[in-house]
Amino acid sequence: MSIAMVFPGQGSQSLGMQADLAAEYAFAGETYAQASEILGYDLWELVQTGPEERLGETVVTQPAMLTAGYVSWLAWRDAGGAEPEQMAGHSLGEYTALVCAGAIDFSDAMRVVKKRSELMQAAVPVGVGAMAAIIGLDDAAVQSVCEEARTAGVVEAVNFNSPGQVVIAGHKDAVAHAVQLAENNGARRAILLPVSVPSHSSLMKEAGKELAETLAPVKFRATSIKVINATDATPYTDADDMRARLSRQVYRPVRWVDTINAMVDGGATSVIECGPGKVLAGLVRRINRATPVGTIESMSGLHKALEL
Repeated sequence: MSIAMVFPGQGSQSLGMQADLAAEYAFAGETYAQASEILGYDLWELVQTGPEERLGETVVTQPAMLTAGYVSWLAWRDAGGAEPEQMAGHSLGEYTALVCAGAIDFSDAMRVVKKRSELMQAAVPVGVGAMAAIIGLDDAAVQSVCEEARTAGVVEAVNFNSPGQVVIAGHKDAVAHAVQLAENNGARRAILLPVSVPSHSSLMKEAGKELAETLAPVKFRATSIKVINATDATPYTDADDMRARLSRQVYRPVRWVDTINAMVDGGATSVIECGPGKVLAGLVRRINRATPVGTIESMSGLHKALEL
């Protein structure tokens, strides 16, 4: 049996997440406290009691998801879970994967993610950018719609999440135009997402350049666990490669279908989502129905994942 572990990004957070894990494991509270010290506010309190709008802000969501994914990983290890042979993360989740694989210390990753979220928030003023999910069109059709909508500004396919599910991002007016065109072209659904930061679009290029400066002095290590970069669907090699690809990651598309297929081709016989929610588990099932999938979003999920 060969386990692949995947780590979620923004969109999987929820108020009250990991309360049962924190009740079971002292290290959960300790990990959130470590994050809070770096962030300058009580992350656990915010995750548990909100307000929800604040938790949904990228400058909070990114550190929260990094912390939550790491706590789920620690719970897996404490419960005797087998070491995965491969890891990957969706967007922000890539940092969690690198922490759990031992490539970067949690505290260093938290400082980088704090800066990453701030740079992404600052790159495009609130109300200028947008993202939308297009359901029921193939990749080529979505890309064609984006090309047609570019008369209204930048709009690009940025998350190839599963067959028939692609997320687009860019300028608000161009994204809205693309949504209308997608519906006209037969999309089953085309939904504007409640975010203003157009992640993984070319509008994030300046943020990526500044992030490279933040990453430059950070210590990265080679790992025995293979970590797949989800923008290229190929494994990271060395520290310089990690820094370079993480800086580019903010303005390049997430190729999740290719990433999961690469993990299966690489020998994965099961995939476990490590962190809050079940978004990635659902995507994996749509990409490869034959692969058993588990989640570690709760104690019950952890127990079921251990039985895979």
